[in-house]
Amino acid sequence: MTRAAQERDPGNTADRRSKGAVLGRVSQREAVEDFASFVSPGKVAVYRSLGFEAVPGRREGVYVWDLEGRRYVNCRSSGGVFNLGHRPPRVTAALKEALEELDVGDHMLMSELRGRLARRLAELTPGDIRYSFFVPSGGEAIDLAIKLARGYTGRPGVVSAEKGYHGHTGFALSAGEQRFSRHFEPLMPGFSKVPFGDADALERVVGPQTAAVVLETIQATAGVIVPPPDYLPRVREICDRAGAVLILDEIQAGLGRTGRLWACEEWNVVPDILVLGKGMSGGVYPMSAVCFRPHLDRFFREHPFVHLSSFAGSDLGCVCSLAMLEQTTEPGFLEHVREMGARFEQGFADLCRRHPDLTAGWRGRGLMLAFEMARDDFGPMMTYALAQFGVIAVFSDFRPRAMQIMPPLIIRDHEVEEVLEAMDKALTLVGRLVEAGFTPPPVP
Repeated sequence: MTRAAQERDPGNTADRRSKGAVLGRVSQREAVEDFASFVSPGKVAVYRSLGFEAVPGRREGVYVWDLEGRRYVNCRSSGGVFNLGHRPPRVTAALKEALEELDVGDHMLMSELRGRLARRLAELTPGDIRYSFFVPSGGEAIDLAIKLARGYTGRPGVVSAEKGYHGHTGFALSAGEQRFSRHFEPLMPGFSKVPFGDADALERVVGPQTAAVVLETIQATAGVIVPPPDYLPRVREICDRAGAVLILDEIQAGLGRTGRLWACEEWNVVPDILVLGKGMSGGVYPMSAVCFRPHLDRFFREHPFVHLSSFAGSDLGCVCSLAMLEQTTEPGFLEHVREMGARFEQGFADLCRRHPDLTAGWRGRGLMLAFEMARDDFGPMMTYALAQFGVIAVFSDFRPRAMQIMPPLIIRDHEVEEVLEAMDKALTLVGRLVEAGFTPPPVP
């Protein structure tokens, strides 16, 4: 274990228990036993197979400490939930202040905070996107986007991309990959898939019965797959000709992750519906958004209460989202993301030179990056090895050789260096495991 991984939180476990802290009331071993006994023995078995039994305790900025006090750089960020790091001061301060006079609010009534947040998103989102509907989770946001497209067009067909990921709820699950949906078949009717990046294949299936095309702007769970330069502009044209609604899922790629506020700006494409989530509230309150162009509101004007959700657009969540947007849009923020992304890419190039038999390159935009290993089984090994050197990062579900490197957007130069040093040591460890004939256990 390196110094970074072993660095201790000075106020951990017994000290925190004596101070009445929320965390650290039980040991890490007891926390793991509780989780296995009362939450999910299956997940604990997977974590153990990966050699990672850390239970997050204190968290701040880019770092997480486990309940034994070991420190990790979080390069998973829960897919972008922690874009601003853990417990971002500006967002947590806004929430604390709001708790003096607000609660979640009533989703059936009008809301000053919902109106203010929607106005700000209308100012920031591309093109003529104007309206926003807020829900707690990304899966529900995708469900609502598909419902809106079907309701507006009166058509049943939904086309998505192979290896896409949109969540685990009803319509979202049907639009995603079979790995997650096969246990629940038969799924929703009317869904079809084509290869991501293949506009010709998309054009062959989009027709008069197509309500929507739903795509991640950059495929995350597939291994951070960036589309060809002409792909999204052609998708926009195909949807326009067919009268289909274009839904871009930027739950992971949006809100500055790529070095632009919206990933679709890179291709100058304005979707009909832009779906946001994860980083929407700075990691302290569940918030997602379905942002859409004015013509689609015709359906909601006719059916204003067609989608109800008890915690949709919580006043407290709106306060957090407004604070998040204030920080994300301040001068220099996106430039910093691009600079840190470039620093990672320079480091990746050096790592590939130092470990040519284990690595196969990298790709991505900004701080949405994939570091490609030479074989699929190297991904789980690298996940294990990085944890030994103080970095939390995971391999991609649909491409295990691709390590997802998605640290908080506030990461600084010396923290990038810390990650790159850990990756160098982890690759050396993976090399030793390969030489020893180690085979990682299968991950369900």
